Formats: sequence, structure tokens, C-alpha cells
Amino acid sequence: MAESPRLPDGRLDLSRPRWDQSTFAGRLRHFFSITSPLLALHGAADVEAARRLVEQYRAGAEPPDTTEQQVWRAKALCDSALHPDTGQLQNVVGRMSFQVPGGMVLIGGMVTFYRNTAAVVFWQWANQSFNAFVNFTNRNAKSPLSTTQLGVAYVSATSCALVTALGLKRVLASRASPLAQRFVPLAAVVASNCINVPLMRQGELLGGVPVRDAAGREACVSRAAAAKGISQVLVSRNVIVAPSMLLLPVLMSRLDRVAWYAGRRRLHAPVQTLLSGAVLLLMVPVGCAIFPQTCRISPETLRRLEPASYEELRRRYGPQPLPAALYFNKGL
Repeated sequence: MAESPRLPDGRLDLSRPRWDQSTFAGRLRHFFSITSPLLALHGAADVEAARRLVEQYRAGAEPPDTTEQQVWRAKALCDSALHPDTGQLQNVVGRMSFQVPGGMVLIGGMVTFYRNTAAVVFWQWANQSFNAFVNFTNRNAKSPLSTTQLGVAYVSATSCALVTALGLKRVLASRASPLAQRFVPLAAVVASNCINVPLMRQGELLGGVPVRDAAGREACVSRAAAAKGISQVLVSRNVIVAPSMLLLPVLMSRLDRVAWYAGRRRLHAPVQTLLSGAVLLLMVPVGCAIFPQTCRISPETLRRLEPASYEELRRRYGPQPLPAALYFNKGL
């Protein structure tokens, strides 16, 4: 087991994640610890108690019988429930720890009721409402959205999902095999994610996000950094949902040939919901761990793509050499 990060005096360094974030394995362990659905069961009082313990430990004033394991558990709860930019308590539905219970119900509904038009409309609407809430909760808090921008993003993503799902349903109804028709929900989700994620975080694309040097000092504001972070989040979101929506249609098409299962229609939705939950337990941390949470961008990239931000960077540092790399939180 990797050694926990420590300060020179031997105490835990809580300013850094428990595991090395430069490796996929380290990021995977980190996100397994903060996306566990069990963390979503903790209320505001538990989160506040965890925050208090972390602050006490940092100040060297924790209770004498406190163990390092307790400190790390409190830190994981804080990381799962508090916004990384503001420190404010996030709504439980928008937390990544709620992705498994929330996502399994939505995926189970979409892949089960893909033939009925009214059901397609309901489940795609429900899924995009959930996605919009998650995207808003995990946005960069320094790039606020107006009510109008939020409404446009929500309506656009939901409309895209419905158009894709209903259009493909109609086209494939008489031209494709039943198995091919089962993949329509996946196409609708991927297409709508490509709209939902950028639009719900359009404030970052329009105004840029703060980027910092290795010492944590703000260097400039960059739209190119925002575009890079949001594109990585988009890939991660689709990686999270794709496996269950690819595997379930194949598995269900085989189970439909089993007389005992095929004749018990009431079992289909619960079975597919539980199976999607099992896949999401793995894929939520995997999807989050694909890219580092602290993303980097080089001054040279700013010089090529964003001359105004590059000039701001040069003015900020004056005669001093520019940093080799700049860093920003890409969101989740």
C-alpha cells in the first residue's frame, strides 16, 4: 500500500489526495473512496462533523483518540459532499456519490421501456433532468450561469435526447433487429450529453476559468482551459454510462430466450436496474479517473489558442520566467 502523503512533522498532508493522482491506479482508488453510494446516505450533520474533524486535524487540535483512518474517512466524505471551489454543501442528488443509485434507476428505465413512446419521453426527460442537475452541481463555481442560460441548456439537451430517441425509434422500428433497437437509448444519451455538459457549463466557455501556477497563485483566466476541462468531463460521462447501456441489451436479448424469465415481465425492470447498478459501481470511479482532476495547460498552448490570456499571463509575471505549466480544476 502506498504511503499516505505527510507533512515534514509526520502528520497527514490533507491538502493532497491520499493516493498519487499522477497515475490512473491512484486516481481510481481516490474516486472509489469518494463516489461510494454509501456516502450519499450521510446527511448535513454528518458532513459538518467530518468537516470539523478535518479542520481540527489541520490545526493539530483533533481529539486525542482520533486515528488516521478516521481522518481519511472524514476527508473522503468532505470531498464527496462539498464543492471543491466554494466548500459549500452540495445537494445530494448532484453529488458523484449519488451517480450509482440515480443512474441505475434511469438506465434501467431507459433500456427496459424503449418500445413505448410515452415511456421513452418520460425516461429521457428524467435522465436529462438528472444530468442537468449533476452538471450544474459540479460546474466551476467561479463561472455562474443566469436563469436564462440554465433554461436554454436544459431545454436544448432534453430536446436533443427526445429527438434522437424518438427519431431512431421510428427509423429502426421496421428496419432493424430487436437487438439494434435496444441501443437507441445509448445513442440518445450520448448525443444529449454532448449538448448538456457544454451548455450547463457555458459560463466557463464564455468567461474562462482561473488557472494557477504550481504555487497556487492565480495566473490568468482561460477559455481554452475551460474547453479542455469540459471536453474531458464529456468523455468521462459517456464512459460511465456506455458499458451498462451496451452490455444490458446483449444480455437481455439472451435472457428473453429463456422461457422462465421471458414469461415474468415484472422482473425485467428490477433485473435490468440492478445489473446497471452493478456496472455503475465500477464505471463511475473508472470514468472519473480517466483524466486527472487537476488539469494542466501550458503557456505555449495559450499563446497559440488564446493570445489575450497569454498577454495577461506575461503582464502578471513581468520579467520573471513564465511557469512551465498552469493548473485548474476541470470539474466532474
